[in-house]
Amino acid sequence: MDRQDARESRKSGGGLSPFEKFVETVNKAVSSPPAFAVTVLVVVLWLVSAPVWSNAKAWQVVIHTVGSVLTLLLLVLLENAGRRSEEAAQEKLNVLAEALAALMDSRGDDDPELQDATRKLREAVGLEERH
Repeated sequence: MDRQDARESRKSGGGLSPFEKFVETVNKAVSSPPAFAVTVLVVVLWLVSAPVWSNAKAWQVVIHTVGSVLTLLLLVLLENAGRRSEEAAQEKLNVLAEALAALMDSRGDDDPELQDATRKLREAVGLEERH
């Protein structure tokens, strides 16, 4: 796949779905300093609100419930973003390995060691099975 093919692939089918766009937006927002500041502010407000609650157990349940729900939601979103990032990095590595194997093929006509290294590289990344 040359650069033009990769560019066309990104334009045609490589676009992000609405959910993936949402995940990217949330990922950027949550990992920002203002989001951390908001989190600290919520915890401080929760601590200060202790006298307002008549029952200390209910006061603790509020922060635990809110924290658990937000943690679960963010975990799912951030795992999705991480998975897509890993897949993109793996695809880049596969393209680099494929290019290296092609270069090694072009130079290895009379070098058995280079031919063997090329074969091992292709086996390691499974290039022959993908094409």
